Amino acid sequence: MRARVPTRHATQGPDLVPASVANLPADGSQGGAARQRRDDALFVLIVGAGRVGSAVAKRALSAGYEVSVLDEDPLSHERLEEGDGQTWEELGGHFTVGTALEVDALIEAGVQRADVFIASTDGDNTNLTVAQIAQRRFGVQNVVCRVMDPARAAWYQEQGLSTISPTRHAIEMFAQAIGLE
Repeated sequence: MRARVPTRHATQGPDLVPASVANLPADGSQGGAARQRRDDALFVLIVGAGRVGSAVAKRALSAGYEVSVLDEDPLSHERLEEGDGQTWEELGGHFTVGTALEVDALIEAGVQRADVFIASTDGDNTNLTVAQIAQRRFGVQNVVCRVMDPARAAWYQEQGLSTISPTRHAIEMFAQAIGLE
């Protein structure tokens, strides 16, 4: 069964990341289904090609999204190709080497046409800054930002920026594991 690929014209509802991306297996496979990208597929720009950014990028590409990744480390490109036997570009992905805080790098990576923008570097300040640039300057409607500091994540969430705090999630999971919730 092939995953449904939302189009740029479809509404995404309350979910931050479309279910077709969020529910894919961690290895990026689709249970044997062929990878298919439509001309009207959502364009996802991911800043940061670490463990999180590269995993989300591979899953989104496997789901049929058009995916561009921006990272300042040219070697981070290798994470996108692990185990596939093909280059990221051969699989249909885009990769830009550059600093996300530089507007020219964001433009080269495709921020002006992004339907979804994910800030997933290892720095809260960078993520918060580039997420706000994508949202406010370039008008990207679906912007999601990884913020390690739970208090900052909550504050920015109140200001209208969608945030994910891995630290907050870990605290909640540990508390639940020892019976505090």
